[in-house]
Amino acid sequence: MIRVDAHEDLAWNMLTFGRDYTRSVAETRAAERGTSIPGHNGDTLLGWPEWIQGRVGVVFATLFSAPLRRKEGDWDILCYADPQQANRLYRQQVEAYHRLVEEQADKFRLIQRAGDLQQIEAAWEAFPASGELSAAPPIGLVLLMEGGDGVLDPAELPEWFEAGVRILGPAWAGTRYAGGTGDPGAFTREGLGLLEAMAEVGMALDLSHLSEEAAREGLDRYPGVVLASHSNARALVWESLAPERHLSDDVIRGIVERQGVIGMVLYNRFLLGGWTREQGRQAVTVDQVVAHIDHICQLVGSAEHVGIGTDFDGGLGLQDVPEGLDSIADLGLIGSALQARGYSQGEVEAILGGNWLRILRRILLGNG
Repeated sequence: MIRVDAHEDLAWNMLTFGRDYTRSVAETRAAERGTSIPGHNGDTLLGWPEWIQGRVGVVFATLFSAPLRRKEGDWDILCYADPQQANRLYRQQVEAYHRLVEEQADKFRLIQRAGDLQQIEAAWEAFPASGELSAAPPIGLVLLMEGGDGVLDPAELPEWFEAGVRILGPAWAGTRYAGGTGDPGAFTREGLGLLEAMAEVGMALDLSHLSEEAAREGLDRYPGVVLASHSNARALVWESLAPERHLSDDVIRGIVERQGVIGMVLYNRFLLGGWTREQGRQAVTVDQVVAHIDHICQLVGSAEHVGIGTDFDGGLGLQDVPEGLDSIADLGLIGSALQARGYSQGEVEAILGGNWLRILRRILLGNG
């Protein structure tokens, strides 16, 4: 079984902290011990050996930059003051991914076409669970732009598509295109133009971080593939600072009606309402992850529309995830917990990877 993680902020970490994701989790943690990095972003949960051990063969790798008003400190260097600066920062991250796949071609490969995905799937199907790291297949990276301010004008979307971007979330915080987390609002006139341009080039629309109003509007207006890469069920956790960070049941139903998939975030604060680091990891277990998955499955009557979007290393680390999930290698624990809840092996495989693979085929084949 090949597993898929629909949200990892790799380039942001590479450029902000100099993290080398060809190294193991243990190596990165050791290198950062005694530095300020764990205090800002937690101890890393990602490393090439752990992706292989966890059979995570496909990752949605993000392009991410925050607006200057959300800057968290001097260390937070990838923040933008205007669209021109956002454009430069997002392009730097695309370049970082291209360097990675060129310099580490045996470990990473960009997925831009259906054939690329087929090759990755075939390589992982042929790789035994007990296979040696030296014989491991590459990890396929699908580029996801998180926050649309990096796009100066919708007319330049073909350039981003040519560079490998296949999924776009118009907002993180609010942008000039749409309302987002902490910034309510609908799609702007520019935002509607962005949706039209996305549909023309064949990008998928990521609803994660959009405001409730914008998410509903995207579901109504966007003709292409719609998904939520990393969002949990609002019915189970109330985020007082930004309740729209999580999906309402109505939006969940809308995504499912559009044959989309929702990725579960493995962040304790997004799994158990009111959680803080002071409570410790032991306050949250994979049972809370399963509760969010099960809520969606029960709501829509199917396990075909849930996946995993960990958000690992995206402002959270080892200190912030459920007990037992010590790295990306441990995603199988979620599968075991699902089976204990009564989910079949086929349903578990779909949730841990198959559902996202189905969506990717639609995106890459241009079949919205």
